[in-house]
Amino acid sequence: MTREEKSKIIDDLTAVLTDNQVIYLADISDLNASDTSNLRRACFKANIKMSVVKNTLLAKAMEKADKDFGDLASVLHGNTSLMIAENSKAPALVIKTFRKTSERPVLKGAYVESSVYIGDNQLDALVNIKSKEELIGDVINMLQTPARNVISALQSGGNTLSGVLKTLSEK
Repeated sequence: MTREEKSKIIDDLTAVLTDNQVIYLADISDLNASDTSNLRRACFKANIKMSVVKNTLLAKAMEKADKDFGDLASVLHGNTSLMIAENSKAPALVIKTFRKTSERPVLKGAYVESSVYIGDNQLDALVNIKSKEELIGDVINMLQTPARNVISALQSGGNTLSGVLKTLSEK
């Protein structure tokens, strides 16, 4: 690979890293062709872009990008697959589901909305992350709950009050 080709790949990777907020690094070595194909298919269905990258080129792209990847560059050894997604927990779900039938892929690390997760032991934490839409729904639900309680109290109190007034008027 020529120096110009490497430079082009680094620039492309830098653009990908800069434009995306959900970046997972996984080790898919030791997967046979059939398993690799099934993993790629699962990623495609979950709207995840998966590609195998050279560690040195990815490390240079991380340095060039305007984000703080923390110690994420320290996991760049061996076979590395880059998973890019819109949904913060989609790659974690694909990895966890795929690992029910295989030992791989192994999560090396992830960058999700400015937070860095390193190691396969972080997989459960990433699976349990709520998406932006889920958090907004929770906030809206919390804001609506007091209003619902007031309305139901007024409605039930109104029925009770009218019943008491009706009983008193009949006496």
